[in-house]
Amino acid sequence: MTQHDNQVGAGLAASAAGMAVNLVLALIKIITGVVGNSYALIADGIESSADIVSSLIVWSGLKIAARPADASHPYGHGKAESLAALIVSAALLGAAGLIAWQSINEILTPHKAPAWYTLIVLGVVIVTKELLFRFVFSTASEIESSALKGDAWHHRSDAITSVAVFIGIAVALIGGERFNAADDWSALLACAVIAYNGLKLLRVAFDELMDKAAPEGMAEKVRALAGKVAGVVTVEKCRLRKYGLTWVVDIHVEVEPTLTVKEGHDIAHAVKDTLRGSEMKIADVLVHVEPVGTAHEQSV
Repeated sequence: MTQHDNQVGAGLAASAAGMAVNLVLALIKIITGVVGNSYALIADGIESSADIVSSLIVWSGLKIAARPADASHPYGHGKAESLAALIVSAALLGAAGLIAWQSINEILTPHKAPAWYTLIVLGVVIVTKELLFRFVFSTASEIESSALKGDAWHHRSDAITSVAVFIGIAVALIGGERFNAADDWSALLACAVIAYNGLKLLRVAFDELMDKAAPEGMAEKVRALAGKVAGVVTVEKCRLRKYGLTWVVDIHVEVEPTLTVKEGHDIAHAVKDTLRGSEMKIADVLVHVEPVGTAHEQSV
């Protein structure tokens, strides 16, 4: 099994775990919200249900991105992962808007204070979702999946909303009838945090789809590795772009002008093999060989 296969497998497992946990928590929150008279908790449960759809999108995106290149997609299907990240980020913003709308509606509608036992359920939910966030985010960081990071932030946004609802219900129970809508106000404030993270993840997804340059320092590492290959005099140009869970490199290396075409070809292959064999998750390398001293400025 290749490193890429391991990455995809880890991502799929994390996404599936998120779907399973969200399904259980959504049912618990909705039932408790109905019985315990907390619309904020019901809304929280509905948001968890939406998270299941988001996780399914991430899971599907990773599955598609893992497909090998074919006649219709000669460069592979890696962009599916970035598209999934875009959809999940938009869903996060949508969830923030939906919860905000529901909270405002509840604030304007007089209702009884929630039951005390809703706090116990929320406590369990908060701990569970935070642990799930850390697990999924750790996996996403390890495999460099922006879609899975978006999925992780869905879990944390759920935890943040639950914390807000917990505080609001506690205030309502302690403060009495005057504070019956405290949980709704808390949920409304939590929407700002959720929306902020949605926008941040949306930007990352757009950057990947627009082939933004690699993080600072990565190109230098590629240059250094390529420069150590026997026969390479210097590296004239190096560009990287993210493609799904991996990176694609375009590199120009300079060699001695007296080398034969075959010798230059062998050096190019050595550069490609060296970079693909590194730990930088490089899937493909396009190597352009130039005689040393003839490099000239080109527009990018």
